[in-house]
Amino acid sequence: MTRLHTPRWAWVLTGSGHFFIECFELIRSLDHCDVFVTKAAEEVLRMYGLKLDFSDTTRVLHDKTASAVPVGEFYHGVYHSVVIAPATSNTVAKCVAGISDTIATNVYAQAGKCRLPSIVFACDTAPELETMAPHGMVKVYPRPVDLENTERLKAFDYTEVVESFAELKLAVARRKGEVEGSG
Repeated sequence: MTRLHTPRWAWVLTGSGHFFIECFELIRSLDHCDVFVTKAAEEVLRMYGLKLDFSDTTRVLHDKTASAVPVGEFYHGVYHSVVIAPATSNTVAKCVAGISDTIATNVYAQAGKCRLPSIVFACDTAPELETMAPHGMVKVYPRPVDLENTERLKAFDYTEVVESFAELKLAVARRKGEVEGSG
């Protein structure tokens, strides 16, 4: 990979459709961002008819290797922040359990090991939710285990769990201000 001099955002797209289009647009508002696309996110992109067309300062990294090779750049100061949005209950559960077997969970694990802040937009945050699916709004009833994992993740160091798209926008804006203020 090319050596980069400007610290970047690491944004992970998982296989959740929860505010997927809005997250996609939020990525477009960021400069110097690497978008890590899980295999499940590839499927969601097709369902929503979205293309990975971003600005020239954005790189797209696909989940193609067993060891998630691109995460090695965390150890070279390439990233200042991680955003996992939207985050499936599967991704949240694996992060809580310390499992890092996908590009999403590897990014989260490496960020933690490097003490980088992570913002996680968990999808399962209330006993009953409405979310947009490719063909319209649907009701979702997260399982108690999913809600428990979201709560557990909130206690992790360097991790901010947000529960709404509005909270995600605020957290990203706050982190952007912190990064710009330190540079």
